[in-house]
Amino acid sequence: MPVVASVIGTEPLRQFLTAPAKVCILASFTVGQLPKVVPALVRAGKTVFVNVDSSPGLAQDRGALDYIKSLGTHGVVSTRLSLIEKGRPLGLLTMMKVFVTDRSNLRRSTDAISRGAPDLVEIMPAPIVARMSAQAQRAMSPRSRRASWRRPRTWRSRWPSGPSRPPRPTPASGTCAANSYRRSRPPH
Repeated sequence: MPVVASVIGTEPLRQFLTAPAKVCILASFTVGQLPKVVPALVRAGKTVFVNVDSSPGLAQDRGALDYIKSLGTHGVVSTRLSLIEKGRPLGLLTMMKVFVTDRSNLRRSTDAISRGAPDLVEIMPAPIVARMSAQAQRAMSPRSRRASWRRPRTWRSRWPSGPSRPPRPTPASGTCAANSYRRSRPPH
């Protein structure tokens, strides 16, 4: 199972640049830091998603998406359906982050995912994935599962694909999420 690096702030950036992980989600990078960080990661052959919801200085609107696209970003992460819907026409890959803590959240999240049709879905918290219905588990084929982690040592890991799973997340292990590819579309 490939790892998606959740790079939170500038401190772990160098470790990600040298890690075998090819995909990252940037979070807590200011609007002023992104013009330096995104092009450097793209030049290093990394696929870059920017979490718009946690990037200080970025508005929650089309202008923010135009801006991150102009930097060479491959995709956008957001909990907001409106941003997911606006990202696709711009040629950005879209990852919708959903928090599932109970059945009512699950229904609302499923509805939002159906309406927005994001390329990927990040399900939080990770332990909920084990409690998902068989139908939901089948929807996430072994080829589409990924785990996103914020701890740099895990960015060097690769768990076998198939039925085996990454280590069970603990509070100290960082953010782990299952991502499900909804459509196949190459980065620009």
